Amino acid sequence: MACSCPALICLLFFSCLWRSLAARRDTLKPGDTLNSASSLVSETGKFSLGFFQNGISKSSYLAIYHTNTGNSILNAWIANRKTPMLYPTGVLTLDMNNTLKVTQNGGDPLLIYSASESTTNNSNIVATLLDSGNFILHQVNSNGSTERVLWQSFDHPVDTLLPGMKLGVDYKNGHIWSLSSWTSLYSAEPGAFTVDWVPGEHQLKIKERGKVCWSSGVFRNGRFKYVLPDDDSKKMRYNFSIVSNENEDYFTYVGDQSDASQWVLNIMGRLHDFDEKVDIARADYCYGYNSDGGCARWEQPSCRHVGDKFVLKTGYFRQMTSSNSIYTSDSNMTLGYSDCKTTVKQRSNMTHYC
Repeated sequence: MACSCPALICLLFFSCLWRSLAARRDTLKPGDTLNSASSLVSETGKFSLGFFQNGISKSSYLAIYHTNTGNSILNAWIANRKTPMLYPTGVLTLDMNNTLKVTQNGGDPLLIYSASESTTNNSNIVATLLDSGNFILHQVNSNGSTERVLWQSFDHPVDTLLPGMKLGVDYKNGHIWSLSSWTSLYSAEPGAFTVDWVPGEHQLKIKERGKVCWSSGVFRNGRFKYVLPDDDSKKMRYNFSIVSNENEDYFTYVGDQSDASQWVLNIMGRLHDFDEKVDIARADYCYGYNSDGGCARWEQPSCRHVGDKFVLKTGYFRQMTSSNSIYTSDSNMTLGYSDCKTTVKQRSNMTHYC
């Protein structure tokens, strides 16, 4: 019998497509695992969840990232920011007791969530990566619909705010939604800067080691005075929402049809949208003597002068013998560039190297 080539090509194409879709999974069921050679992909392929090797080190993080970038710099969330694991030994598991955890060879497990016995006995529990970038552990009904969410990554931000995530406070349990920067380019541990929503003032604030260095201005008429998301046409890129009631008080935003919109707080205090290359807040330009763009003033050391700036440079150090030079080191691995910047500001009559 003769074979139609176009029909055969179509058959092969749809067969490959079906296998690709069948191989893609967005959900872990009890007993399932995820290792460094596999990943979860959200329903339409927008986000992925998997392990990535951290720079040139042998450590790894379990992260959510935009699938179409494949770039670890665009991590939207990290499960083990304080406990990187030896690559490639990390494994994400939803065990038969409905406990979600990350394990590694020769190391203690990182417990993400453990369901109560009553919950375990009553409902089926699965972990799903959503197209919003939210990774949730939820009870599901017999038809697959969500009965209730037990845990979600959106409640545990790192340095990134995705559309729909919250900054603020949950009064019911005292939980605070806040961003905190990385310590350095290769260490996801909480760094010097945070972004917080202040309920009583209805402002966003960036703090460095707890000291306010930038404020957004009070939210009025759908916008903030010192948030900078406008383009040249003065059309707002984002829609902001404020929710304030007896249960919670928070800020959230929706992007302007930007699939990859995510606000990132970098290691120097700059808050920006990585995909759009839009500056939301330039706290890295706040030096304590200026109030431009929402910057806060603070008392300056006598050695500082208005207009002094910090310039970050890299290279090799050459031994200096001048009496007005100083080399300092600190074994505290939680310190970053911004801490060196603070040291320079306070002792600017000396030559410092960061």
